[in-house]
Amino acid sequence: MSIYVNADTKVIVQGITGSAGLDHTREMIKYGTNIVGGVTPGRGGEKVLDVPVFNTVEDAVKTTGATVTIIYVPAAFATDAIMETTDAGLELAICITEHIPIKDMVKVKEFMKGKNTRLIGPNCPGIITADETKIGIMPGYIHTKGHIGVVSRSGTLTYEAVHQLSQAGYGQTTAVGIGGDPVNGTSFIDVLKEFNEDPETYAVVMIGEIGGTAEEEAARWIKENMNKPVAGFIGGATAPPGKRMGHAGAIISGGEGTAEEKKRVMEECGIKVAESPAKIGDAMIELLKENNIDEKSKTH
Repeated sequence: MSIYVNADTKVIVQGITGSAGLDHTREMIKYGTNIVGGVTPGRGGEKVLDVPVFNTVEDAVKTTGATVTIIYVPAAFATDAIMETTDAGLELAICITEHIPIKDMVKVKEFMKGKNTRLIGPNCPGIITADETKIGIMPGYIHTKGHIGVVSRSGTLTYEAVHQLSQAGYGQTTAVGIGGDPVNGTSFIDVLKEFNEDPETYAVVMIGEIGGTAEEEAARWIKENMNKPVAGFIGGATAPPGKRMGHAGAIISGGEGTAEEKKRVMEECGIKVAESPAKIGDAMIELLKENNIDEKSKTH
């Protein structure tokens, strides 16, 4: 089992003929992702990497039956790309693009209300169901099939956690990078709900960052609703207040969003919080042992 995507998921690539889109499409195909089409306005009828290119998302969906799209489109055009995806009725849109203005994402969120499309991102590494499908920019080779779910605001820390788990013999069901921008499509709670209902996910790693209150809200939801153990980490503990660090959402203001406050709330809610990025895997392994699910969580 997995969440959101699996080996059968049909994927299209918006921006497939651009340098980033082309390079990452090549890597996704190598991983085994079922890429059935690409979209670049004005390039319809061409083929790249033996993948047919369409002028519009609607044309691509009608012809290929795709249910998921990944967006490698520059920030100036990314919001239109997301809304085009929504109009075409796709189930899932994953937007890798960074530096999309907050006001543009507010407009997109309003446009998507009541629609069937789920957005992951923007400014995210994507989603991977280990050994089945990789939709994004993450390094596929570090992921192994197993029973740990991963959800993170940080791309780099996602890779760090996954690598530590895989090296220790604990594979993953699905890893989801939700992105670090202050306005995004999918929240920690959205993903945690899916992991909570997935019978193959035995435990979850949740990686947050300074800024905002998403981690505290997720922690309280976990305490009230989650029936699986959760380990966590908060990045950016050394960032000075008012200084933006990395992601647009990683900024402390008005006393809110500090690493200390997030860690305090997470621990109060029963989450085992790692003290450093190097200890994320160790925190999860300790948690599995405490819950007597260590052996059955291992990759065999």
